[in-house]
Amino acid sequence: MTSSSSNRPRARVPGGFRDLTAADLVARRSMLDTLQRIYELHGFEPLETPGIEYVESLGKFLPEAADQPDAGIFSFQADYDEWVALRYDLTAPLARYFAQNAQNLPRPFRRYQVGTVWRVEKWAPGRFREFMQCDFDTVGTASVAADGEVCMVFAQALEALGIARGDYRVQVNDRKVLNGLLEVCGIALADADTVGAVLRAMDKFDKFGVEGVALLLGAGRRDESGDFTKGAGLNATQVDRICAFLSAGGRSGSTADRAGVLATLATAVAGSATGEEGVAELTEIHELLDAGGYGSDRVAFEPSIIRGLEYYTGPVFECELTFQVPDDKGRMRSYGSVASGGRYDGLVERFTGEKVPATGGSVGVDRLLAALQAKGRVSRDWEGPVVVTLMSKRRAPLYQAMVSELRAAGIRAELYLGTSGFKAQMKYADRRNAPLAIIAGGDEFDRGIVQIKDLRLGKELSADIEDRSQWVADRPAQVEVPRDQLVASVQAALAGRLIG
Repeated sequence: MTSSSSNRPRARVPGGFRDLTAADLVARRSMLDTLQRIYELHGFEPLETPGIEYVESLGKFLPEAADQPDAGIFSFQADYDEWVALRYDLTAPLARYFAQNAQNLPRPFRRYQVGTVWRVEKWAPGRFREFMQCDFDTVGTASVAADGEVCMVFAQALEALGIARGDYRVQVNDRKVLNGLLEVCGIALADADTVGAVLRAMDKFDKFGVEGVALLLGAGRRDESGDFTKGAGLNATQVDRICAFLSAGGRSGSTADRAGVLATLATAVAGSATGEEGVAELTEIHELLDAGGYGSDRVAFEPSIIRGLEYYTGPVFECELTFQVPDDKGRMRSYGSVASGGRYDGLVERFTGEKVPATGGSVGVDRLLAALQAKGRVSRDWEGPVVVTLMSKRRAPLYQAMVSELRAAGIRAELYLGTSGFKAQMKYADRRNAPLAIIAGGDEFDRGIVQIKDLRLGKELSADIEDRSQWVADRPAQVEVPRDQLVASVQAALAGRLIG
């Protein structure tokens, strides 16, 4: 008895989620191998935490979170007494892990983690509710050297992935410098509404430039469509001071190196103890970077970097790719940010009451992978295994022996397990994107040979060939080799040296 079509479930993926193919996953794995190698080179060790945490452990740190405890996260109760949720990042779980295991961990504790995170936020093409992050963090030290190291890891990781200097910029700012600027401008940090409006306006510097930000800091800005965004309501003196501050960085077209930006920042926050402390931190980072050989072409100070998550307390970082790629309408645009991070000295304290300083960075895996593919640094071409065709079920053990020999030599191989004829097997090998097909029928077994077809050279396979005799006769990319030389011949063929 069959069910009616109206009762059948629809084959679909929820909005904001996606399926990943072998090509996607292999390209991702290759990139992650490089990132993890760089992390381990710097002394970070791997850690894995659960995908589910108690809601109270995650806290309210998402930009879109409102008053409800589960805003921005996938939460549920199930058979738990308390609400739990899918993690929205890897940092909050790290803080919980450190607080729970502090007595048994070295200080500082240095870990990296690769994992999937989930967020309930607006989704669109290229923006998903499920995505992967690759984090590295140092917990338990207030040393600014740890912040400087984040910059170095970012730069070295991007270069190891084939992104040349000049095609990326690790940008650094300090929340203390920002707070100092607000203070000298007469903006009370306790005035959350005004502070929020000012920081949101400053965060638009890269998009709207100094003139657009000036409008947003003042009365407001009307865009090309006529929509009006209310401004922060600052006076002209405050607006001019903040705009001068923002213009010190490279986003404004300034060519000032780190030392020049530091001088501008020092002047901008003079008289604020908090701001001067931030400038001192950036100065120390600058000296460490210089000592490590990381010039302003790799790591720059950028006053317009405003990190959104509330828990950042000191230096903040953002990695921006500067090369251009075509958008979905063919227009060239800069790729933008692929990684970020900062110092968060209050996160562990939520659990223990003890102030535990921490800093780190997070790579947006899928976004960086898309950038590498757009740049041609990573191929999505997925090459399948060598396919051993099955000409006779009676000889299945002989074919299996071939497959086993290839695998023993480290060659990815599979025996065709279907029940179809020769042409269908060739179509299968084509769809598997197999580099080679191994063919042996009764005649080949009698003569002690096998046929090796290089499918990368013979893409005509399923279109024009109707039977095995025609296949054997069509030999531009096909050779026969002695059966006892199968492994060596396949190795040569995979290396592009197919000879008969």
